[in-house]
Amino acid sequence: MNLDANTRDNIEFMIEEIKNKLQIVNAAALNSKSFDTEQYEELRDIYEMIQKKSSFSVSELDAIVTELGKLRK
Repeated sequence: MNLDANTRDNIEFMIEEIKNKLQIVNAAALNSKSFDTEQYEELRDIYEMIQKKSSFSVSELDAIVTELGKLRK
């Protein structure tokens, strides 16, 4: 998928991939509609960082979820 374009479809794709990769238990907490296109680049940075790693420590997971929470509208 081409993530160069700042689109709602790309945001939905990245959020779904983040939820799957991090195995988020409460998936409703990360709803793609909660993210504006204004935060697209920050969300893409998080997505790309997550895709590069195969596992995460508890503190890393906490930091990622905290950052995602800050990006929500």
